[in-house]
Amino acid sequence: MSVRLADWTCLNDTIMGGSSRAGCRFSSEGLWLEGDVVAEGGGFVSCRSPVFRPPLDWSAAQGLRIVVDGGGRTLKLAVACRDGVLGLTDLIPGGLRWVASLPTEAEGTTTTVIPLADLKPVVRAKPVTLPVRFDASGVTRLQLLHSRFAEDGRENTGFRAGPIQLLVRAIEPVV
Repeated sequence: MSVRLADWTCLNDTIMGGSSRAGCRFSSEGLWLEGDVVAEGGGFVSCRSPVFRPPLDWSAAQGLRIVVDGGGRTLKLAVACRDGVLGLTDLIPGGLRWVASLPTEAEGTTTTVIPLADLKPVVRAKPVTLPVRFDASGVTRLQLLHSRFAEDGRENTGFRAGPIQLLVRAIEPVV
């Protein structure tokens, strides 16, 4: 079952002093993320789901299928979930996210399956070394970003500043 995309909103680097501008709009084709990415001062634009209440239970899933028109950019999928450490990671500023890179084709639609086992824990584009556990039975939020930084904190080689127009067609668990 595909994740509902109609209620997603944007979150851009302006929250940390950057000047990228992008907005989300839902259409019959899916979720559009459109705007302008500025590398200096942050370097990201994103669309994110509302907080899922109750959390999504994807414990039977092996991965996530993402269908997106990404214009050749490397995107980043970020998943928030309960953490198995008595909720302590909720106290980390910026929050713990489980991320994976998502390269896209220069033209047309890219369909990628990201195994849940490949998601890496990060906080603000920095790898986490705490003993945390991904809880697929408690997915609380999803986010798709185009960021200057990859999931390992290094420069995203698929990053491109300037005008951006992405179309997220579907995100769904793969059982």
